[in-house]
Amino acid sequence: MVLLEALTIAIGAIYGYLKPGKENRMELLKKGVLIGIILGLVLTGFGMLVNIKFLLLSSIVGLFMFVEVVILAVLFILGTFIGDWLEEKGKSS
Repeated sequence: MVLLEALTIAIGAIYGYLKPGKENRMELLKKGVLIGIILGLVLTGFGMLVNIKFLLLSSIVGLFMFVEVVILAVLFILGTFIGDWLEEKGKSS
């Protein structure tokens, strides 16, 4: 899992560096939360359709997916801060 988080920060830094100007980070966070909610609901719904015995397990997996996507969104936003900082350093040189 550490590789996924490091990759997310790196992709965020590349995104922040290549996209000119400051990013709307609140909008990025809102999109990340929305994607987390959708993935969580889909996994929970799929778990309910497969077997009622796994209802609790599918709810836990859905909640975990929501939390993981929000964490990845925050890490991506952190990467955009790094990319913007690199972009400013490149312009000043």
